[in-house]
Amino acid sequence: MPASPLPVPRRFEGRSVLVTGAGTGFGAEIAVRAAQEGARAVGVHYRSSSAGAERTAERVRDAGATAELFQADIVDWEQIKAMADAAFDRLGGLDVLVNNVGDVAREQMSWRDITEESIDHVLAVDVKGTMLCVHEFGARMLEQGHGSIVNIGSTVIVRGSARAPQYAAAKYGLLGLTKSYAHAFAPTVRVNVFAPGFIETEATLGRQDWKSGRGEQLRSMTPMGRIPGPAELAGAALFLATDDAAHMTGNYMVADGGYNMVGA
Repeated sequence: MPASPLPVPRRFEGRSVLVTGAGTGFGAEIAVRAAQEGARAVGVHYRSSSAGAERTAERVRDAGATAELFQADIVDWEQIKAMADAAFDRLGGLDVLVNNVGDVAREQMSWRDITEESIDHVLAVDVKGTMLCVHEFGARMLEQGHGSIVNIGSTVIVRGSARAPQYAAAKYGLLGLTKSYAHAFAPTVRVNVFAPGFIETEATLGRQDWKSGRGEQLRSMTPMGRIPGPAELAGAALFLATDDAAHMTGNYMVADGGYNMVGA
């Protein structure tokens, strides 16, 4: 991080933002950052981490926005329909949706350890769940006449994953659904992917492989020389929902410190 952090811009004045999986980690930081950037209302979605969602909501309020909590299992279509209806009602319409929920199969250390249960769960959450959210919230954004959706992807689609092939497959699916709905919703609603590289969330820092040398190895392989925490990347993720990105849809934007540099 810079020695003197730049002032936080006010890119969401008067707007409403909902972030899925905002009880912890990257989702929590995106929700708080939206409030810091002037959002009038922030929706904090969670599935089971109600205590974490309450903490995020308190931080959102401290930053000057109103906070609304929404509980739903994103792989259940009826629950997503109900959440979308509730969000548009309680938030007074919705300007921005950030689909942050995803399963990276964090506990799996090798492709040899893959299980059918893990394949089903990762694909259900990362592909089906995100698709349902884009479908339901995006349809309502079309009706209101505007909106922007940011799906949190991963640079795993650049290099694949020998550790968790199901995760890489799911994130490829995320890219396909993003491009499809970007076409379907244009020009009224934009749909993009923000792809962070490695992020030092609490969950990542607690992984055994990370503590036993992988974190240090990845830092040494990253041109920027470090792995950021989630708060540092929250503003970059939200960029895709700003007016400066008004001509961007169906895009895949990377922020990984140069780790996965690829040619044009």
